[in-house]
Amino acid sequence: MSSIAADTYITPEAYLASERRAKYKSEYIHGEILAMSGASRAHNIITVDITTELNIQLRPRGCEIYSGDMRVRTSRTGSYFYPDVVVVCDEPRFEDNVFDTLLNPILVVEVLSPSTEVYDKGEKFAHYQELASLREYVLVSQDRIRVEYYRLMGTQWVGKEFHTPEDVVLLDSIECKLPLRDIYARVMFPD
Repeated sequence: MSSIAADTYITPEAYLASERRAKYKSEYIHGEILAMSGASRAHNIITVDITTELNIQLRPRGCEIYSGDMRVRTSRTGSYFYPDVVVVCDEPRFEDNVFDTLLNPILVVEVLSPSTEVYDKGEKFAHYQELASLREYVLVSQDRIRVEYYRLMGTQWVGKEFHTPEDVVLLDSIECKLPLRDIYARVMFPD
């Protein structure tokens, strides 16, 4: 991710108007537009497998799952992000009648890359925490078996890590299971 015109403040409205015409996705934070880079093969495989696994479990319950292209706006900051996977189980609320910016996700999943890992764990997570609807945040490594799971308990975010193919992440907010064996089944790790 790289910043475009870091010295010039862009309004959220100007970002959204520009983003809707753009050929490539960009995120928006604190008046800056952040260009998104392409995803690796492993990133894409993991994202598709998580989306597939959750979609199968969620379909009978009426929840909606989006992969990669559903923009999410955080509340106070007016920042905009494209999570790798996002789930909404209540009636989806959107920023406007274009229906491309979700306001009330219950679960967000980010697949980590070397260039975004620190950002996804820190600043981006802090922005996601502004969403009153968000109950769970999942970070998935693409270069080794490792999933970091965060759940809102009261007013505190409590984390847990998973490291083996036998581990299963229980997503309480959507009553789903995410077996690591399934999300990493087709990923080849470097030696």
